[in-house]
Amino acid sequence: MSHAFDAASAAAAETRAAPEPRVPGLLGTLDRALKSVNQVIMLLGGIALVCACLVLSYSVVIRYVLHEPTDWQDEMAVFLIVGATFFSAAAVQAKRGHVAIEALTGLLPPRVNSARLLMADVISFVFVVFFAWKSWSLLHEAWVDGQVSQSTWGPPLWIPYSLMAAGMSLLGVQFALQIAEAVLYGPNRAGWARPKIGIGADLNRDMKGRPDLTPRGPDVMGTETTGRQP
Repeated sequence: MSHAFDAASAAAAETRAAPEPRVPGLLGTLDRALKSVNQVIMLLGGIALVCACLVLSYSVVIRYVLHEPTDWQDEMAVFLIVGATFFSAAAVQAKRGHVAIEALTGLLPPRVNSARLLMADVISFVFVVFFAWKSWSLLHEAWVDGQVSQSTWGPPLWIPYSLMAAGMSLLGVQFALQIAEAVLYGPNRAGWARPKIGIGADLNRDMKGRPDLTPRGPDVMGTETTGRQP
């Protein structure tokens, strides 16, 4: 199983050099634009998480040290965490950093692995599109009906629904881009090239500034994988 604890560090590393589009033409332009958006979102998501920590810490001090009631800190923290989670989903997907079970990777031939990964992207895209559609529906209902939360603070519910809808829409665009890249130019152009080994790969790249020394994992596409990158 792999995960994306290193997604933020990878995004930070890429800001030091101008990213090149992975594919030519319109898809390459869209890929470059989405990378720029994802970098900004990752920065904002980090700020949102820090703010959520500060809000919760303030809540603890107010409640248990000063013994004063609070009515807004918990929901504010939830809104910040929801925004950071859903908005950063596309940036993590761009790094292929979501949790993935790799039990079959070494058992299947490269051609079957390519089809399996493409099928997983298509299924994920369908689910994300449905999720985005429902989120936009909830946002419309909350906006038209003036829905608010049931707490004494009573913030409008269109705020978290808008974060969910926008985040899932971005994730859907990211999936669509990677599916198009895989179909037109092969799976290596869709983000499966140069597999990593957990958090260590990007930490090495960040600390040493030598991507050619970054350790690599098994290449699910069947091409030769070495320590050097093109």
